[in-house]
Amino acid sequence: MAVDIVYETHAITEDNEQGIATGWLPGRLSQRGRELAARLGERRRNEGFAAVFSSDLARAVATAEIAFAGTGIPLRQDRRLRECDYGELNGCPVDRLAAVRSRHIDTPFPGGQSYREVIAATADFLRDLARHHDGHRILLIAHSANRWALQCLLAGGSIEDLVDAPFTWQEGWNYTLPADFPSNSRTTSAVDRTSPKLR
Repeated sequence: MAVDIVYETHAITEDNEQGIATGWLPGRLSQRGRELAARLGERRRNEGFAAVFSSDLARAVATAEIAFAGTGIPLRQDRRLRECDYGELNGCPVDRLAAVRSRHIDTPFPGGQSYREVIAATADFLRDLARHHDGHRILLIAHSANRWALQCLLAGGSIEDLVDAPFTWQEGWNYTLPADFPSNSRTTSAVDRTSPKLR
């Protein structure tokens, strides 16, 4: 069988509205973000999810809690779903981060991590998800780097292309996680390119 994954970004934060790259800082949902989180719940709460997994960063946790309050759907946090750690650039202006993002695909941000490490952490999470949730429908709430990782691991994307691609928001992305992840041919090459060392 397989795991049916729906991925959603966390709702809009105060940092998003101010053009700040939050990274591993907690982040706080803005009023608009709280409204959008509630709408996420309206859209998704009756779709038969066995569980909702989110990053353990505050902005993702808050999105999940607002969206699925009172539903009885298990809400779980996992640090492997964190945004890329920008190290010294956590909390810097987005424009400053964008100018150097492609330099840190394999080379970690000073004091932080590389995008390849985010892919590796996401792959490790997906291995556990395939093992324990085969045949289930799961919602993930995380960050831009994790969506890129899913594209690389499950949809044949290239991180080199994704890091500088313009972001277009949509109401979720759908992925199929094979029960034999990552041994199937579609995902093995992407997993092999990730760093084996996780932070």
